Amino acid sequence: MKVAIFGATGRTGIPLVEQALVAGHEVVALVRTPAKMTIQHERLTVVPGDVMNAADVEQVIAGTDAVISALSPDRNAPDDLLPTAARNILAAMQQHNVPRIVYMTGAGVAAPQDQPKLINHIIKFALKTMAGKVLEQSERAVDLVRESDREWIVVRAPMLQDGAHTGNIRVGWVGVNTGPRLVRADAADFMLQQLADNTHVRQAPVISN
Repeated sequence: MKVAIFGATGRTGIPLVEQALVAGHEVVALVRTPAKMTIQHERLTVVPGDVMNAADVEQVIAGTDAVISALSPDRNAPDDLLPTAARNILAAMQQHNVPRIVYMTGAGVAAPQDQPKLINHIIKFALKTMAGKVLEQSERAVDLVRESDREWIVVRAPMLQDGAHTGNIRVGWVGVNTGPRLVRADAADFMLQQLADNTHVRQAPVISN
């Protein structure tokens, strides 16, 4: 499968690209700073560009079979980076008839199936206090994905941490069968599984270790 990956040089993006290549996929990655891409492979195409530029996004998506977004803005990113990127990605997918998008976001973004407990409310309050702008633009971007006619899977993650792949992934909702942490390599594994798995199409599960 030929997969367009956004956020490919991030801390989750690197293991995502690595695992995609090991699985035999062809990867096209839009990268703002190509020097940050530490992987070289005959099935990896690195395209310099900006996710906020619709033409750059379209160039990457044209001819692919699916899209994975692991975008994670830093504090210096524009307040509309995620919704603008989502809008550009979805428009290009529509134009080039790319059916499926796997979109990663934080567990602070709500879903109808959530059953938050007191601790979840406390965590979300803290998140709004410390990273309110990032949460707000994440919610706007996820709304765009949910409202699209694509085969979307929103993958919500709790606190991400580096570490070796464990293969131990719990799938649930906020307050239901989820833990507080997730190894990035496991997040990458789950996202790649969603390329061919229809179980969570048009759902937004929380995954954790």
